[in-house]
Amino acid sequence: MDGKTKLVDNRRMATHQISNNDSPAEVSFYQALLFWLKLGFISFGGPAGQIAIMHEELVVRKRWISEKRFLHALNFCMVLPGPEAQQLATYIGWLMHKTRGGVLAGVLFVLPSLFLLIALSWVYMAWGEVPWVAGIFYGIKPAVTAIVFQASHRIGSRALKNNLLWSIAGLSFVAIFVFNVPFPVIVISAAILGYFLGRYAPHLFQSSSGHTSTSANKQSAWIDDDTPTPAHALFKWTRLIQVFAAGLLLWAIPMLWLFFIYGWDHTLTQMSWFFTKAALLTFGGAYAVLPYVYQGAVNDFSWLSATQMMDGLALGETTPGPLIMIVAFVAFVGGYAKAFFGADAIFLAGTIAACFVTWFTFLPSFIFILAGGPFIESTHQQIKLTAPLTAITAAVVGVVLNLALFFGYYVLWPQGLTGQFDWISLILALTSAVALFKYKANVIHVIAVSATIGVALTYLH
Repeated sequence: MDGKTKLVDNRRMATHQISNNDSPAEVSFYQALLFWLKLGFISFGGPAGQIAIMHEELVVRKRWISEKRFLHALNFCMVLPGPEAQQLATYIGWLMHKTRGGVLAGVLFVLPSLFLLIALSWVYMAWGEVPWVAGIFYGIKPAVTAIVFQASHRIGSRALKNNLLWSIAGLSFVAIFVFNVPFPVIVISAAILGYFLGRYAPHLFQSSSGHTSTSANKQSAWIDDDTPTPAHALFKWTRLIQVFAAGLLLWAIPMLWLFFIYGWDHTLTQMSWFFTKAALLTFGGAYAVLPYVYQGAVNDFSWLSATQMMDGLALGETTPGPLIMIVAFVAFVGGYAKAFFGADAIFLAGTIAACFVTWFTFLPSFIFILAGGPFIESTHQQIKLTAPLTAITAAVVGVVLNLALFFGYYVLWPQGLTGQFDWISLILALTSAVALFKYKANVIHVIAVSATIGVALTYLH
């Protein structure tokens, strides 16, 4: 009897192991809808934190997409101007459920942040400084620093599979940390190096591109390494032309409407044109384009003051969604202050400005993904084409580490090295790091606890 029981138990265990390694069931559009909606509300931590959340949910837990396909899409998004995390969500949504899936994923990534920023911007303009908001800022920044360090570690542990990729990451870090080399230059240099090495020494990239397939413990995904490219993701010239034509119409119709209704010099028209240009310059993420936004919004157009711009950056860091959503704050404050609909409709002016600017800022990202996705999907098995993207990922590891050190410096020395060291922020940062690295705590839980502690400290001070 004991032998039979043991045999049954062994069979059950074997069946359980096989089921774990089988591909997950097909993901319905409704399942994806619920996840993208959830992601829009929990996408804290900037691009590094947001990418880490998507990796944990889509690759590790749900197994909707394999590690290799996820990184291949991420590499493409890193090259594009615009918010890479939002573009990655759009790409994966498109790959799973065609154009409607991509549009839905991208919109839901932004929408909760837009509504929240409009509300917080209104509170900011109507009632001035809000203690609980300041408390959230204080508590969340050390946690965000720990999250970015964790993201650097996680991406590096998966992407840096040989000495060459480690060297690229190291050179990238030195270039940006020591010599302040612009991020686009680092990306382009890594892509060129990867292209030539992938062409003439492809073996240098084979270990990094194939490691997931040879792992004995690897679990298959719904969209796996060798899953054929779906029909909608195949490259077609007619499809490319259709996407660009639709994108041009979606940009031109509201822009021409603003021009003919309000004129070229109106605040809404100028904001729409200015942030269209900004959207095409955001190589390297929001931090790379912030100086351009600051110069135009503060110095050239006087939509807001320098102090308000810095407060907006803090709001952007502590709300879900891409950091470039600070443009919604800039637009709201500008529309609110200009009161172009009259003194009785200043909230409406700010809200309309924020919505228009968000539209023109994110529209190019959708066009880039829907137009370029089919070409990228056709290259994920070709070393000479994936090598530049793999090299970019290695370079990004160094850049993310630099960003973590940048955050850490300003969190621990808020007044600079000559100012007072913030021991409380150090304790919060170390506690968050221990929770993330040792206990594998959920990113959102870490942020929520840190924000709560920050608010408590603010009111107890």
